[in-house]
Amino acid sequence: MSDKQATVARSQARLDSVDALRGLAVAAMLLVNNPGDWGYVYAPLQHAAWHGCTPTDLIFPFFLFIVGVSIALSLGARVDAGCAPAPMARGVLERALRILLLGLALHALAWWLMDKPEFRLMGVLQRIALCFAFTGLVALYLRQRQQWLLLVALLVGYAVLLVAGGPLSKDGNLAARIDSALLGAWSYEWSAATGQAHEPEGILSTLGAFATCLLGLRAGDWLRQGLGARLWALGAVALGLGYLAALHLPWNKQLWTSSFVLWTGGWACLALALTHQLVDRRGLPALGRAFGVNAIAAYAGAWVLAVVLEGQGWMKPIYTGGFAWIAKGLGPYQASLAFALTFVLLWAWVVWFLDRRRLYIKV
Repeated sequence: MSDKQATVARSQARLDSVDALRGLAVAAMLLVNNPGDWGYVYAPLQHAAWHGCTPTDLIFPFFLFIVGVSIALSLGARVDAGCAPAPMARGVLERALRILLLGLALHALAWWLMDKPEFRLMGVLQRIALCFAFTGLVALYLRQRQQWLLLVALLVGYAVLLVAGGPLSKDGNLAARIDSALLGAWSYEWSAATGQAHEPEGILSTLGAFATCLLGLRAGDWLRQGLGARLWALGAVALGLGYLAALHLPWNKQLWTSSFVLWTGGWACLALALTHQLVDRRGLPALGRAFGVNAIAAYAGAWVLAVVLEGQGWMKPIYTGGFAWIAKGLGPYQASLAFALTFVLLWAWVVWFLDRRRLYIKV
């Protein structure tokens, strides 16, 4: 092995803290996406109705932040070593395409089995794919200073677009108008009577998601260079800026506003700094790692299971038969939460089994 190859191999070594944080984000996704009864969900386990930020609203930004961190860890060393960017760019785009196609396949399954009236084009995996492609290309072709400048340009430019684009109401905002025009019935919500669409993972709001992933890229580069202590300062600054920005542009996950990027990115930076300190430096167990090394597989598998159970009419009998006694004894909220926790524990066993046998399903 050449010196260049050895340097790349060392720099690409996996960090358990990153796998753990990614895994905890996936486990949290499964928890909030699969309650036993949507009518009885504790407030912290629900998204903000519009403006605001609940603990549940942190989950997807954390995952996209970690996507950026992972890109820095996997590509950064090869960029530093002077490897040709074109082959790596092709690999980034090919993987992004696979994630995108998987997202479309999952939506097609839900459309078919659950007899949905319209097919939804955008979604969580589709947004991950777009952010992965964008951030991967940025990592390959832009220098560190240029990456910071691009991040600032995204935050400021997207904020200006939203503010100048009219009211920030659910139906009147610029992002909704663009989604209505370009996506129409292929959206999460669609009104044929008014011609208005609403898409939480919409076209314009993806600019904010890009910024979250790009912030993760910069944080991951510091982590790769042994500068993890800087994450504490970055997190504190991002939180402060996010709080101040929210006075003029509210936190809003569905619009993925610039203030939301900074606020959630700040918490993600602090979470990464803490996890790195506890797991990588102090050797504490990497809780969530098994989910993290099979993240997309766990998310997709849980989606398929939930859609099959719901589509075949089995979900309600399972919930009623297995958790009605909890509702009678403790209450409906506790029963709903118990079902969600059971669902997560089921998939925790699946990913533990896969990890125990070193089976890692990559997309």
